[in-house]
Amino acid sequence: MGSARAAAAPQLPQQQKIFCLDWSGVPCRMFTSWKRGAGEVMDGPESNGQDRIGVLVGGGPAPGINGVISAITLEARSRGRQVVGIFDGFQWLMAGATDKVKLLDRDEVSRIHFQGGSILNTSRANPTKKAEHLDAVLASLAKLKIGYLATIGGDDTMFGASKLAERAAGRLRVCHVPKTIDNDLPLPGDIPTFGFETARHLGFALVHNLMEDSRATRRWYFVVVMGRTAGHLALGIGKAAGATLTVIPEEFEGPVRLETLCDLLEGAILKRKALLGRLDGVALIAEGLLERLTPEEMTSIEGVRITRDDYGHLRLADMDLAFILKTQVERRFAERGERIGITHKNIGYEVRCADPLAFDCEYVRALGYGATDFLLRPDAEAARYHGALVCLDNGKLRYLNFDDLLDPATGRTKIRLVDVTKPSYKIAREYMIRLEREDFEDGERLAALARAAANGAGGFGPEEFKKKFGYLVTEIRGGI
Repeated sequence: MGSARAAAAPQLPQQQKIFCLDWSGVPCRMFTSWKRGAGEVMDGPESNGQDRIGVLVGGGPAPGINGVISAITLEARSRGRQVVGIFDGFQWLMAGATDKVKLLDRDEVSRIHFQGGSILNTSRANPTKKAEHLDAVLASLAKLKIGYLATIGGDDTMFGASKLAERAAGRLRVCHVPKTIDNDLPLPGDIPTFGFETARHLGFALVHNLMEDSRATRRWYFVVVMGRTAGHLALGIGKAAGATLTVIPEEFEGPVRLETLCDLLEGAILKRKALLGRLDGVALIAEGLLERLTPEEMTSIEGVRITRDDYGHLRLADMDLAFILKTQVERRFAERGERIGITHKNIGYEVRCADPLAFDCEYVRALGYGATDFLLRPDAEAARYHGALVCLDNGKLRYLNFDDLLDPATGRTKIRLVDVTKPSYKIAREYMIRLEREDFEDGERLAALARAAANGAGGFGPEEFKKKFGYLVTEIRGGI
């Protein structure tokens, strides 16, 4: 009797763990499958159709990524949904590969919010370059039974997410979580993108140390700060640290010339020397200024090779703007028989994978929860969108339709720039040491500046100084 009952009992699926090699060649455990019979891989007992949530990370790293992954996983698992972590952004999905994934669960994500970096890695693979790439991503997600997708990234990843949602036409629900240390996504008000505050804090500490080194050794530092288009990070660091001056792209109406940047820096050095008797200083220069140089001027710089990423952006880190400016400004002083010490530095990569501050740890938990809520239980307004960006607005979760975040002129994601007309920029500018209108209107100041520029040689008086540097206060925005 017992043997008959045993024979009639249904056969339980056999648990099977799938292994693969990750991007570095190290074996990693993939999601758990259940196998019934030879060769037939089935869904886990909690899966029912296209009800899994996929999570991927695109673009450069930023502090807080792991916190988003953790928040989404914990909330989704509480709602009985499986969460599939997708390695290397869109890269493998575009290739039709569905083995570079991992099923995420509570125990392995519950404490990762303290950690920098990304447990899912990241990449700049761009699925929008070809329609077949978007179709391959959708097919890969369908094969993985993913009906909901959370993307974590900046403007490029958001653009990819928006096009994916558009292409899916309701077959896939997509929520984008805004991540970038550049702080240039068009969020409401002054709310930062996650990762920015941690990056700013670490950059502040680095510049603080450089300022003391500068004072002690009586030298200048030219420090280029990461930020592809906008000057938020450079200005945020410079304003907090009290750097001598900060130069950002938003000061310029059109293309930027290297000669203008050199004039700005040379003028600041001369002013600090002439009016304060100081031979030291720290100038922060936003990396995005490189994007504003004309291609002709960039290619004319010795040793510069122009390369672009998958989204068509210049690989700014391949061009050492700080070194270029240091070399040209040092040459100017040498031509007047004056030796000046300038050291060039860059701040960017060292702040991207830092452990997040408490601010970002708390912030990303709210964003991760909001993304999960949008995907699984949207309110009446959010339900109208197949894809949206999640953000906090005055303490409340808000979902911004992808279509509203695209620039109609370019078809790309809108960029939030520094508004140099706002008091926040004016306050920063007030504490900088750089040539301003009063330096050319006050005769004594102008004469002192001309003497510093002449360095004891004749032929360079106040009028010559005004002719060479005066345009800096009329043609550049934000002056005081």
